Amino acid sequence: MSDTQTRRRVLSTLTLAGAATLLRIPRSVAAEGLETTTVRLVRDPTICLAPQYIAEELLHADGISDVRYIEAASDAETSTILAQGGADFSMDFASLYIAAIDSGAPITVLGGVHIGCIELLASNAIRRIVDLKGKSVGVQGLGSTPQVFLNAMALAIGLDPVRDIRWVSDPGLRPLDLFMDGKLDAFLGTPPEPQQLRARGIGHVLVNSAVDRPWSQYFCCMLAGRADFVREHPVATKRVLRAILKGADLCVSEPARIARTLVDRGFTDDYAVALQTLRDVPYDKWREYDAEDTLRFYALRLHEAGMIKSTPAKIISKGTDWRFLNQLKRELKA
Repeated sequence: MSDTQTRRRVLSTLTLAGAATLLRIPRSVAAEGLETTTVRLVRDPTICLAPQYIAEELLHADGISDVRYIEAASDAETSTILAQGGADFSMDFASLYIAAIDSGAPITVLGGVHIGCIELLASNAIRRIVDLKGKSVGVQGLGSTPQVFLNAMALAIGLDPVRDIRWVSDPGLRPLDLFMDGKLDAFLGTPPEPQQLRARGIGHVLVNSAVDRPWSQYFCCMLAGRADFVREHPVATKRVLRAILKGADLCVSEPARIARTLVDRGFTDDYAVALQTLRDVPYDKWREYDAEDTLRFYALRLHEAGMIKSTPAKIISKGTDWRFLNQLKRELKA
């Protein structure tokens, strides 16, 4: 690591440590009641997970001294990594957790973090979602957040996403690059991809989940934990959720500072795009929105489409624990 990178790391650490003090997170010397001081979080290319990426110092201030980030090639791997015990917590799209819980994965959803990170962009010839019939849509991987989200949108207007949409997925090619080269009719991306396309004036937005109903009424990214960790380490679990929710608050109150931290930590190399992402994504809804309602909404969509076997009630009963969120909503009142 260069001297410049080292100085930036130290400065960002001091900055977030100061933020932890301002946010009234107690610095635990004896870590009273803490079952473990090690937590593993997932890291993937989606920078809307900023609250998770800046959680390290907030967790240090709360007694969890060993915070590790486990690499994932895409968000589609997150639930698998959690289910197989490769990590303890991660943020991800609600529908991916629903599908994993339906398949028996030992995952517990703990709360919603933010809404509105997903955007559907299309070429000028595509003006409505129904115009995607017979057209090519790029996704990084089958089963990824973009594909699951577009499946739900297509089903809502009567399109069959299997027969009516031509999915383009090649692990060796980025859908973003194909769309920029005019080789795709539409592209559904997560930050920083929509911000990069807008900066270059490429395509137009068909759906923005931050503002378009019904999607804007529900969380997209939620926090889930490995079920046995949540069960065996309730104190640590609450502190992880608290750190990430506090991270969401910092994304709202200090977007420029958090964008710089993301760059200094190597989560992205584009400060302008990071800052735009933090300004675009509504991180201020976790107190207001209903996490259980989000799972019910998406589970019903997936169940009606035959994509899961479990009813929404069963998904919620089997794969959620709202105790920590309810406590923190009372403790962290604005």
